[in-house]
Amino acid sequence: MAMRDGRVVLVGIVSFLLVGAANAHIISDDVSFTYSGMTGPANWGDLSPDFAVCSGGKQQSPIDIRKEDASSKNQSLDKDYQDANATLVNNGFNIGVKMESYAGALNLNGKNYTLQQLHWHSPAEHTINGVRHPAELHLLHRSDDGEISVVAILYKLGDADPFLNQMMDQLADLDKEVCKGDEEAHIPLGILKNKQLQKETRKYYRYMGSLTTPPCQEDVTWSILGKVREMSLAQLNALRAPLDSGYTKNARPLQDLNDRKVELHQC
Repeated sequence: MAMRDGRVVLVGIVSFLLVGAANAHIISDDVSFTYSGMTGPANWGDLSPDFAVCSGGKQQSPIDIRKEDASSKNQSLDKDYQDANATLVNNGFNIGVKMESYAGALNLNGKNYTLQQLHWHSPAEHTINGVRHPAELHLLHRSDDGEISVVAILYKLGDADPFLNQMMDQLADLDKEVCKGDEEAHIPLGILKNKQLQKETRKYYRYMGSLTTPPCQEDVTWSILGKVREMSLAQLNALRAPLDSGYTKNARPLQDLNDRKVELHQC
């Protein structure tokens, strides 16, 4: 998962450019990352000093969540999402949605984290007892003092996801823009019904981790919902269609837990 708030993922980045021929996503004048080969996840930490934590960090994401090892807690995940004006974005390495107006917030331990953007990975990045699902949605929130909290929703193939259904036409338009040569197109969504993400959460896993793409920033609070939702194969294909072939499978490999604790919250 990469922060795209204001189209910036780290200090000093001026712009993003997808180079299809090389399957490399340029994030500065001379730094690129992909999901395989010499610029793949195993080498992210060597691509730039700004990415050093990708290989040297001790709280990296994603992880495999082992149910039997999770400690039991009983804290609710308080979400209060609101419908908001939004834009569908081809980030180059994933498809995302940027909130253009206030979209509600997540409350953790008395602190509010505002929903800023969301994006998809396929296949899913986190696994549960080694099981990897076809897709994962990341909802990125930020507090007033800059702390980051991400809610992750895992998806299996089945019925169409009502939330994703809102933007199927725009996803097709996004794919058309790529065909025209605009690999990082923005398509207005109008008012997005974020309350469809408001479903009650009775079980979730929490741990401290990182962003899952460079610069792999740590001290990110992760909450992975225990209930797996459904999306259709057509929806999964629509999320992959606008992406260059080097990013249609954009899941970072699992990272070491390094003595971190995973909590299982049930309410």
